[in-house]
Amino acid sequence: MVERTIAVIGFPAFFTPNGDGYNDFWLIKGVDKVFNTNSKVFIFDRFGKLVKEIAARDSKGWDGNYRGTPLSSDDYWFMVYLEDGRILKGHFALKR
Repeated sequence: MVERTIAVIGFPAFFTPNGDGYNDFWLIKGVDKVFNTNSKVFIFDRFGKLVKEIAARDSKGWDGNYRGTPLSSDDYWFMVYLEDGRILKGHFALKR
């Protein structure tokens, strides 16, 4: 019998950065300090403007701000460049 530890990559469909302690940060699951540590996550607004770059190994996620200013409720898109060369894409909602 062989045991292996694997990472399952997933992301929340929305987050609500309102300071209540629930869903306050948006973060890709399976891309962290343990798995895919050299991966990068890029978040874009609906016009394609880069609003956040996240280094997997040293981040708790995105708080919904751009340069200290809260962004509006809207859909946002992301690209994840995994360390093995794969690229993942998707979108999620920020709800205020």
